[in-house]
Amino acid sequence: MKKLTNKVAVVSGASKGIGASIAKHLAAEGATVVVNYASSKEGAENVVKEIVSNGGKAVAIQADFSRKADIDRLFDETQTKFSRLDILVNNAGVYEFSPLESITEEHFHRQFNLNVLGLLLASQKAAGLFDENGGSIINISSVAAKGLATGSVYSATKAAVDTITRALSQELGARKIRVNSLSPGMVETEGAHAAGIIGSDFQKNVESQTPLGRIGIPSDIGKIAVFLASDDAGWITGETLSAAGGMN
Repeated sequence: MKKLTNKVAVVSGASKGIGASIAKHLAAEGATVVVNYASSKEGAENVVKEIVSNGGKAVAIQADFSRKADIDRLFDETQTKFSRLDILVNNAGVYEFSPLESITEEHFHRQFNLNVLGLLLASQKAAGLFDENGGSIINISSVAAKGLATGSVYSATKAAVDTITRALSQELGARKIRVNSLSPGMVETEGAHAAGIIGSDFQKNVESQTPLGRIGIPSDIGKIAVFLASDDAGWITGETLSAAGGMN
């Protein structure tokens, strides 16, 4: 039997990159996956098509995870369609770097509303849908939580994610709900290409400091998400698992 047979998972921000890989890997292990997207309907539908073509089950549902009404609607639709929820992957996020003198209220709230508040509200809804067997919440963090130049706001959101993970693991543990953070290093995604990172001197510098000698690819993260979602990680909660090729 596959590791996630009969499980239902919601993956936010799953139309591309890390989120898409996580959705595909969860489905490959037997989970029925809600592929969430904010604006890229085509991308989400392509993820669903790939999952279904490989024998899996998935649906695409639009929702902006920076808006409570959208979050509520997505989980209501999930409950209506599948009558249960077992796994939530809080992957939806935004990153924008800015030096201190250029930080604005909009810059701050855009990132905190999605990366932090949206994660909290989604976790709140998921916890209400998990049954007596509990569930697994996986929060996608970042090695940037340690702090990066010009990334004070983004780094703060990811540090908040790690702290929320520890707090919720203690709050929800009695209900058999496990909460963990998955913290990738640099990963080759569509966003990284669009930002000009792939092939840059910055990438080369990161690789030179990474013991395994390369940046990550989305499947590296998808495989770890399966582990955290499954019973294999049944004794793990409140942890932040770094997936960065050994780079600290």
